[in-house]
Amino acid sequence: MRGGWFLGCAIAVAALCYAAARLVGNNYVFFAGYVVLQYVVLATAWNILGGYTGYVNFGVAGFFGLGAYTTVALVKLAPVPIPVLILAGGVVSGVVGLGMGYLTLRLRGAFFSIATLAMAIVLQTLMVNWEFVGGSGGAYVVRPAKVLGIDYMQYLFLVMLALTVFAVAVARGIERSRLGRGFAAIRDDEVAAEASGVPTLRLKLLATVLSGALMGMAGAPLPYYVTFLEPASAFNLSYAVNSIAMPLIGGTANWVGPVIGAVLLGTLQQVATVTISSALNLLIVGVLLVGFVVAAPNGLIGLLGVRTPRSRRWRVLAWLRP
Repeated sequence: MRGGWFLGCAIAVAALCYAAARLVGNNYVFFAGYVVLQYVVLATAWNILGGYTGYVNFGVAGFFGLGAYTTVALVKLAPVPIPVLILAGGVVSGVVGLGMGYLTLRLRGAFFSIATLAMAIVLQTLMVNWEFVGGSGGAYVVRPAKVLGIDYMQYLFLVMLALTVFAVAVARGIERSRLGRGFAAIRDDEVAAEASGVPTLRLKLLATVLSGALMGMAGAPLPYYVTFLEPASAFNLSYAVNSIAMPLIGGTANWVGPVIGAVLLGTLQQVATVTISSALNLLIVGVLLVGFVVAAPNGLIGLLGVRTPRSRRWRVLAWLRP
């Protein structure tokens, strides 16, 4: 399916989702749906670096929280519309991703993963000690009752729905491009790719920037969603756990996998929160993750036999030469 057709279909599906939520007639659907869509964006963003490139990132909460605190800082300076806040969160998180990547991407395996987790802890510590954004006491963000004639929670749902379409379209575009084949070459055998002339560091930096920027964009609307933000909640480790588990459950070789995993796991968590307790959320993640790692290591798309684009041997392109 060509890019234009795919984008049109994605927008149509998003419109159907919004219409279905309106038909339910319960505002909690938008409240819970926002969380599910947020995880679709986070899982898709994580998969760009963790799935396509093969570098497992434990620092999801760092990028996500940074996007949220970018919003808090800008709102304290002047009233800024959410689309601008999302763009700002993406830029700030992307720049931090570039710096983090330059410092850590020479590490591999568990060493890289631990370094990204340390980065998230450092960012949380900085926010705890930055009084301008509330410090350890947190910060309140007052949201209006309505915007554009609709309830503000519905507006946030629409914003996250649009961001989801954008993130999925970016991931699909990367997967089907020469850039995606470069990422796959690094994932399959980085040493061989580098020996063949592939600029591995440049591609890994690009993957880190794209992944971090999307995570920051997902976190930017969070202060308006919760209305009270503190470092412990913005940089919660559960964001990293869920963002890693969802692509693994859905499948990391294709853009569809993170979407399926996020919708399945996110919906189960929201149902458990309403019917039993939110304390079961991480238990659900753990049980499903262990089950899929044992029974379906390639995720749902592998279990169902969905064909994914096969990795092609990288051909060195003149415009990618260092």
